[in-house]
Amino acid sequence: MADADDVRTLALALPHVVEIESDGFDFRVGNKGFVWSYPERQPGRPRVIRTDIAVLYVGDEAEKQALVLGEPETFFTTPAYDGLPLVMVRLTKVDVARLRELVSDAWHMRADPELRTSDTL
Repeated sequence: MADADDVRTLALALPHVVEIESDGFDFRVGNKGFVWSYPERQPGRPRVIRTDIAVLYVGDEAEKQALVLGEPETFFTTPAYDGLPLVMVRLTKVDVARLRELVSDAWHMRADPELRTSDTL
């Protein structure tokens, strides 16, 4: 079972990553977000930052749907993320090894090519 501290450790271990100040966690590479805390919004209620859920950048809508449909207990989406290559992951449903893969993949997709040298990963 992973948690917000695991997200922080894994994200900051990647090259050229900065953490943006937030109520949860928010990591960028080259000023592009690749993993952050889920800002849950419910009608008529203030937004709640959920550090038990991470929003991850994924390759495209097909990958997003494969994760959501293949593992609905782990991954989900909301209408606010329709059409965006982003998926939410319940951290309590993944182990650290799986989270490392997800965070690393998200970083790789968002990092500019010059940041993705062969010796960085």
